[in-house]
Amino acid sequence: MTDLDPFLASFDGEPGYLDWAAFGPLSPAVRAESHADAELLGSGRRSSIELVDVHVKEARELIAGLIGADAAQVVLQPSTTYGLMQAIYGLAGGLVLARGEFPSLTVAASRAAAALGSIDLQWIEPEAGFVTPDAIRDVLTDDTRAVAVSLVDFRTGYRADLGAIRDVIGDRLLIVDAIQGFGTMEADYTAADVVCGNGYKWLRAGRGTGFAWYGDRALERLAPVLSGYRGTEAGLPLDEVPPPAASADAFTVSGIDTLAAARLATALREVADAGVGAIEAELAARTGDVMYFADRYDVPVVTPREPERRGGIVALAPAPSDAGPLAASLANHGLTVTVRSGLVRVAPHVGTGADTLRLFGDALAAFSSARVW
Repeated sequence: MTDLDPFLASFDGEPGYLDWAAFGPLSPAVRAESHADAELLGSGRRSSIELVDVHVKEARELIAGLIGADAAQVVLQPSTTYGLMQAIYGLAGGLVLARGEFPSLTVAASRAAAALGSIDLQWIEPEAGFVTPDAIRDVLTDDTRAVAVSLVDFRTGYRADLGAIRDVIGDRLLIVDAIQGFGTMEADYTAADVVCGNGYKWLRAGRGTGFAWYGDRALERLAPVLSGYRGTEAGLPLDEVPPPAASADAFTVSGIDTLAAARLATALREVADAGVGAIEAELAARTGDVMYFADRYDVPVVTPREPERRGGIVALAPAPSDAGPLAASLANHGLTVTVRSGLVRVAPHVGTGADTLRLFGDALAAFSSARVW
C-alpha cells in the first residue's frame, strides 16, 4: 500500500461526479471531525472549547507547510474572496489583472479602485484567457505595483507559472488566487507575495474554510484596511484603538470559526499524509483520461495538453450547435459537470473511478452517434 491509497479510498461518493472545481463533497474524515467537534462545543465546558480552538493553530501550520512558509504569515479567512480583498484594498498604484479572471478578483479590484481612488486597474485580455508571463510583461509600467492571477484558470484549467511571472514582474507584489489548485499540485508559492484559497473544492473541507498567506513583502507594503479588533495584538482592546498587528493577524476582521478550522485542518492533514506530488501525478492521469475520451469522440479541448500547464480542469469546447446535446447527454448518463459560456468544464479528482470515466465515455459515445455532421 502506498501513502496515496488511504486517500484514494476516502472518496466514497456515488459515480458520476465530475465537478470538483465547483464543490468538493466532504471527505469521511472531515465529516467525522465536524460531528465530534460539534458535540464538544455543545458541552459548554471550557476544556472542550479549547480542544476545538486548537484546530486554528493546526490549520495555519499545515497551510504554511504546504506553502513552505512561516505559520505566523498565515491567517484563516471565511473565503478566498476575503483574503483577496484584504490584499487588494491595501494596495496603492497600478494593478495588473485579466478581465476574464474569476469575479473574486475582478469585482474586488473594481470595488477597491472605485472606493479608494488609489488603485489604477491595468486590464489585460490575453489570448485564450491564458495569463502568461509574456501577456503580463506587455502591460507593465513604472506605475505597476502588483499583479493578480489565478493559479489555475477556472474556465480552461490553464495553470499559471508563478516562478516565470515573478521573473517578469521583479519586486512588484504577486497576488494569487489558488483555490483551483491548492493541495492538488506542487507550485512555487513563495514566488508570490499573497496566496489565498478555500477548502470547499479540491480539499473537501466544506465552505467557510478560507485562508491567506502574506509574505514579507506583502506585510511591508499592504495597508491592513479591512482590519478588525481581532487584527491587533491587544487581545480585547477596551477604551483604546491599538495599531494593527505586525504579523498576518493584521488581516483579520473577527473571530475564527473553529468548526471550519477543524474541517480545514482535517482535510489538509489528509493531503499532507498522501503527498501533494502523488496527488498531482494521479490527478494528471485522471485529466488525461478525460482528454482521451474527448479526442476519441472528436470533442475539442481547450485545456493545455502538458500536465505541467494544467490543473484538474478539462474544458471542452463543442461547436455552438453541439453544446446543448453534449450537456444533455452528460446529464442523461448521470454525470455532474459545469456548463458555462459555451464550455463544458469537466473536473475529476484523484478518487474519480473507472465507473465514472466509463459513464463519461458512454455519454460522449451517445452524443457522437447522434451528432449531425
